[in-house]
Formats: sequence, structure tokens, C-alpha cells
Amino acid sequence: MHSCFKERFGAPPQAGLISAARGWIEFHPPYNREEAFVGLEGFSHVWVIFMFHQSQAGEVRFNVTPLYQDGAQFGLWATRTPNRTSHIGQSVVELERIEKHKGKLRLYLKGIDLIEGTPIIDIKPYLPYVDAIPDAGSGFTKQPQARLQVNFTTQAEQQLNQFENIYPELRLLIVEVLQLDPRRNHKPDRLDDNVYNLRLYDLRVVFKLVNEQNISVLEVLPCAADQIDTPDH
Repeated sequence: MHSCFKERFGAPPQAGLISAARGWIEFHPPYNREEAFVGLEGFSHVWVIFMFHQSQAGEVRFNVTPLYQDGAQFGLWATRTPNRTSHIGQSVVELERIEKHKGKLRLYLKGIDLIEGTPIIDIKPYLPYVDAIPDAGSGFTKQPQARLQVNFTTQAEQQLNQFENIYPELRLLIVEVLQLDPRRNHKPDRLDDNVYNLRLYDLRVVFKLVNEQNISVLEVLPCAADQIDTPDH
């Protein structure tokens, strides 16, 4: 997986929460045979089965404190924590297109929650007539809501203008990520004076919390040369 999310910090807890999040799955031989993809172009969404390759090592905990649950604990099997017995995850994402690039086939995806380098186990088409259950119960969970307003400093606006033609919907991506408060795993619902760095694509987004309702983007900068990924965008 090649992703706009280069690290866990800032990646959404579920697929589909950040519409502008993009990436692609690259298939290497022998899995890049064109006949294996015939018919897939007609599906709008796919299931991606993958490995949580950066999940915490060690003993699996059977009681979990999910995000946005005010510290309440629930059973492992009632959550989607990445620290699982099998380390296997699954996400439904939008299939934008299929392309051949330098002899390798790529699936370009949108609305992803996977980070750079995630190993992919399998791809399956999403079938709405069996996979979508409109009246399904969602237990104790609820859809995360955009919690914060995102503002750009004049300097950040000027820097952003340099990259918007390179990275599709870059502004929207930054806004959607920050609205969900990427600090949630560190200092959720707490004010602090820290300046945070968020890696998106080959860019470094520098931001801080202004108050309980607002985040300010201070700078949007290219990453250092030793942090830039080699795959083409």
C-alpha cells in the first residue's frame, strides 16, 4: 500500500471518514496479471484485507478502550482495535481507477485509512446487495463527528498554494484530518500549547490547538530529503 498517510499519527480510525484520503495498491509479479483484474473496473468500492503491520507487539488485551468512548472499556471482539490476535484488518474503500504503471498494476483508492507500507492480503469487490445492511445495529459506537474548525495562517495559505496542483484535494485532506483531532491518541479533549507535525504525502503539516474549537495550521512544508518516499505519486 502506498498512502497519503505516512505514519499512524493522523490516520483515521475507520475508512470513509476522510473522503480526500488517497493511495494505491501496487501489485507485483505474479499478482499483476491483467486477466486477474477483468471486471473489477465496474465496481465502485472494494474490500481491502490487510495486515496491521505496526500494531503493538506483545500480549493481546481482551478489554479495550475505544476512541470517542469517554474512557469506557469494551471487549476485544466488540471493537476494531488494530492490536488483534491475528493482526488482520479490513476496510471498504472507493475504487477510483485501475492503471498499469511501469509494468505493475495499481488500484487507485479513495477514502482510505491504511498507512504507507501496509501489506495487502486480498482484494474483493464490495457488493451492496449483501454487504450493506441499512437497519444494522451499531452497538455502543457512533460515527465520529468533525469536532474542530481548521484555519490556515497566511504563511500556510501561501505554502499550500504551491502544492495543491501536485496533491489532489490537499486542502480538503488537511481539513478533514485535523477536524477529527489527530491528537486523539495522545491528549484527547485537552488543551495544550504543543506544536504538532503531521506527515501527509511528502509534506509536513505543522499545527497547534488554539482553543477547544479551533486548530491553526502554521506551515505546510516539504519533508526533508531523507523522509521522501521513492514511489511516484
